[in-house]
Amino acid sequence: SSQVDLSHLSPEERWRVEHARMHAKHRGHEAMHAEMVLILIATLVVAQLLLVQWKQRHPRSYNMVTLFQMWVVPLYFTIKLNWWRFLVIWVLFSAVTAFVTFRATRKPLVQTTPRLVYKWFLLIYKISYATGIVGYMAVMFTLFGLNLLFRIKPEDAMDFGISLLFYGLYYGVLERDFAEMCADYMASTIGFYSASGMPTKQLSDSVCAVCGQQIFVDVNEEGIIENTYRLSCNHVFHEFCIRGWCIVGKKQTCPYCKEKVDLKRMFSNPWERPHVMYGQLLDWLRYLVAWQPVIIGLVQGINYILGLE
Repeated sequence: SSQVDLSHLSPEERWRVEHARMHAKHRGHEAMHAEMVLILIATLVVAQLLLVQWKQRHPRSYNMVTLFQMWVVPLYFTIKLNWWRFLVIWVLFSAVTAFVTFRATRKPLVQTTPRLVYKWFLLIYKISYATGIVGYMAVMFTLFGLNLLFRIKPEDAMDFGISLLFYGLYYGVLERDFAEMCADYMASTIGFYSASGMPTKQLSDSVCAVCGQQIFVDVNEEGIIENTYRLSCNHVFHEFCIRGWCIVGKKQTCPYCKEKVDLKRMFSNPWERPHVMYGQLLDWLRYLVAWQPVIIGLVQGINYILGLE
């Protein structure tokens, strides 16, 4: 059948010949496909176990490598696929974040730096959260056909929604990881908290343990710009500082005495509760963006070595 001249055949006959050729080419491939599926499953399971072990035994190196991959992997696809809009936003985000991270890692730490760092990451957190929500709603509206009311094509509406969802989640993940790194660096530099355990400086009642600056608003007073929070362990903090510490930096302990903090009791506003669940979603996305391409590449490498197509 390989010698048949397809140009004289009708479209239907041509399709049949092509179909027969494809079947002939892939005859006996079922076993090979089964092998490939088994290799994929085995690699996913082994990789997952190795990543969990690495995360438990050496969390610092795991987090650094994951953060680096989260930051660089999308850049490769962006340049390859000419996504210039994403590239521009990525460069802007990277430039400001690099400056903020540089400020956070200086010794001695300038007293205004912690607030600058937390405000920047809190801003990105809120923008990425809102962007993700709008993207999710756009996807839902498209699925329910509401885009037709505005005469928008389904594919355009879906592209818009998925793009926003990705932007929100991706920068949400990056911002959390950079914030965690800065939070650890700054808190130990200020001296109230050291990674090994005991605080290295005595804390006064009217000083915030995160930024080391004076607290002027009483716990029971309503602040104009921000309120003052007291944790269950009786230590007091500026609102931006402790919110940044708990939510952005994924910290659930008091910066001073390392006692566990009850987030649900601290943030009583119902619309702020999903932040913790949102954090778990971002953890899942981190694995997907940073490690999934590596695992898929590994599987393709194994298939290539074994001669499977």
